[in-house]
Amino acid sequence: MKRILYFATCLLLLSACSNDSDPEADKANFVRIYDSDRYNTSYTPIDIKQTPDGGYLILASRRLDESNFPGTYILKVDDLGAFVSEQLVDEAYVNPIGQLIPLNESYFFFCMEEVNLQTQLVEINTDGEIIQMSNVGGTYPTAATLDGNNFLLLSYDNGNLQTVVSIVNPEGNTLQASAFSVGAGDAVEEPIINHFLRTGRQFPFQVGKTSGGRYFFNGFYNYTFSLVFTDLGSGGLGVVQGQQDDGGITYLAELPGNSFATARFNFGDNYFLPRATLGTTGISSSTDLGGFTLPELVDNAPVKILVSTIKDTDVIVYVSNTKAGQIGIYVYDLASGEFLGSKYLGFSNPYEIGAIINTADDGLAIAGTTYVTGRFPRITLFKISKEELGTIF
Repeated sequence: MKRILYFATCLLLLSACSNDSDPEADKANFVRIYDSDRYNTSYTPIDIKQTPDGGYLILASRRLDESNFPGTYILKVDDLGAFVSEQLVDEAYVNPIGQLIPLNESYFFFCMEEVNLQTQLVEINTDGEIIQMSNVGGTYPTAATLDGNNFLLLSYDNGNLQTVVSIVNPEGNTLQASAFSVGAGDAVEEPIINHFLRTGRQFPFQVGKTSGGRYFFNGFYNYTFSLVFTDLGSGGLGVVQGQQDDGGITYLAELPGNSFATARFNFGDNYFLPRATLGTTGISSSTDLGGFTLPELVDNAPVKILVSTIKDTDVIVYVSNTKAGQIGIYVYDLASGEFLGSKYLGFSNPYEIGAIINTADDGLAIAGTTYVTGRFPRITLFKISKEELGTIF
């Protein structure tokens, strides 16, 4: 079933810090905070993509007064970070998830209907306007990514207590699905439901496919938050087990040479592993992976990892939240895993990471959350130039 969603538009106020004397410099380096006259509404960015016109689309969640689930919000800004438009998606459609996926001159993301919890696939154009919505079925989407001309969807089936990995086409049809038991009992399900209601820890769900064709998901399996490698068939699994819901993999990015850049959390502590070898078959434990500890990060910190190039050097960029209320950027050499340098974003108000991308001008764009007057969560956008990145090391 396909439908066009109603949306509302209202004025969004813009705070900016940039150099007015040089338009090209303005595009390369800026900080924008997008305030709102809807004072009690909070906004949390989920993903960001640069559009062909040089601007940016930001997918975010927003607090709803009449729902336990977060609503859906889409922001479009131009190449200077100036506000263009916003879409307040109908409140019946909640729990938007990343990624915001580009395909065939459109962008796609998944959310769900509040009443029946059915997963929905939303298609938007480069201006953030909704083109269509397709009912996918299934419940509680948690993560998604592109798989050729289709999508990989990770979801939680609360009726059968299963983690489900599905291949979904752009029309919203499920082509293949494999289910994995999370275990029996209310104690297993409680942290999962609290994640969706945002009354508990926000787990770093992720789904993807390696260059060798093996699928993986980061989610609940066999009573534990685990990283699971699978062929989606009857073949054997590779499981990197966490510590029930107190430990596991935070983020995974594949590197050349059958290795991964990853991060893990364990009872509040955080570890970075710029070059890790993971067991894609058999059973292993995330606690055996070691890694570099970062005491400056908040407990169980969210982490995003991006492969990029700085000063003609292939690097791995980690971003996360510090206890000082800043977004920390940590850069490692891709070939050796050596730490090269760090940079911190944020001033005056607290800042938290949402998403990071490479930009067309060889810079970075980071969408995050800041707290205006320390109270109101608002979207912020950092654009970092190639030249500024070069000062990190």
